[in-house]
Amino acid sequence: MMPHTSLLTALTVASAAAMSACGEKPQALGTQNDAPAYSGVTNAFVAPGWQAGDKNSWEQHLRARGQYGMNDHSRAP
Repeated sequence: MMPHTSLLTALTVASAAAMSACGEKPQALGTQNDAPAYSGVTNAFVAPGWQAGDKNSWEQHLRARGQYGMNDHSRAP
């Protein structure tokens, strides 16, 4: 009689797990911004020398930040 109850328990757990996914709500944001990252806004937090909408200037600033701030090989003594 014991194998029957373990099978019933396993089926109950499996069906509960399968049904729990049915009630999930989509996790999308209300609005999407499809604008490229370099199109940004101008405010007090923008790096000096960067112009909004200038892709070349955006790439140069990212490259410089990667070299000077996050490259451990260039910071090592």
